[in-house]
Amino acid sequence: MVGANLSRALLAQGRQVRGLIHHEKRPVEGLDIELAQADVCDPGSLRSALAGADVVYHLAARITLEMDNWPELEAINVLGTRNVVEACLKCGVRRLVHMSSIHAFDQEPLDQPLDETRPRISPNKGSPYDRSKALSEQEVLAGIGRGLETVILNPTAIIGPYDYYPSYFGQALLSLVKGRIPALVRGGFDWVDVRDVVLAAIQAGHVAASGTNYILSGHWRSVRQVANLAARLTNIHAPRFVVPTQVAYLAAPWMGMLANLNGSRPIYTRATLDALHSNRQISHESASRDLGYQHRPFEETIQDTLTWFAQNGFLDRLVSPLNTAHG
Repeated sequence: MVGANLSRALLAQGRQVRGLIHHEKRPVEGLDIELAQADVCDPGSLRSALAGADVVYHLAARITLEMDNWPELEAINVLGTRNVVEACLKCGVRRLVHMSSIHAFDQEPLDQPLDETRPRISPNKGSPYDRSKALSEQEVLAGIGRGLETVILNPTAIIGPYDYYPSYFGQALLSLVKGRIPALVRGGFDWVDVRDVVLAAIQAGHVAASGTNYILSGHWRSVRQVANLAARLTNIHAPRFVVPTQVAYLAAPWMGMLANLNGSRPIYTRATLDALHSNRQISHESASRDLGYQHRPFEETIQDTLTWFAQNGFLDRLVSPLNTAHG
């Protein structure tokens, strides 16, 4: 989703774009970009794909809410990032913009604002995904001493259009408006529009100082608020029942097993529930100051996301227009 939006934003600015494709090219089909087959776990393919590039946006990662797949996360998110850094250095790339995650940071203490000075999560805390993103940042920073300019971005929960696969949140949003989620859970996320994230990424490729990192946050909204907004836009009834947090934690392993049986992704896992109760005070002050970062109204993001799903065959409901003047 990030790559699909970034490619379009770069083209809109008149940039020449080469997109690295692993298995799927559907998100960038029809765009006037060069395509290169590559795998972050294959250093040789990366050196070939990055030859002649000026700025590299490293977006590839394994995103998962499971708790037992560290070998895969290490191979793709950590060692794969090491391979990207090495390929950038060998190909003479000027700058690497690395897409990390807000979950690379230690979320505690929860009652204090989280900014770029917060320590990264320790090896004995958080989900395997969180730890893999923190370690991937170390791989990126290691390139500075070898002459590679680097910038690290830490977005919160990314949502928006061109969500072809779809993402975890995109799938949850679709399941919600299709009536497949009978009950909600307590908590919420800080949500950020993918289009705002990619504009910040482009700025980071131009103006940010090497070695800096920027948090890209948006709006904290509860699961209930998201459900109510989606219901208003699609003329459905939002689930009324809210599962107590402790009950949700107890049920999480069973939901994972059920998802494995039917070949789907679990709606809630222990990692999801932890994230739903993570830090609500996430500052993007540095990104606003240095990159001119702004985030659009949350209601606009959800409306545009659902509209895109409807226009591309993921959803058979019409999306109602919504006044977003108050954000």
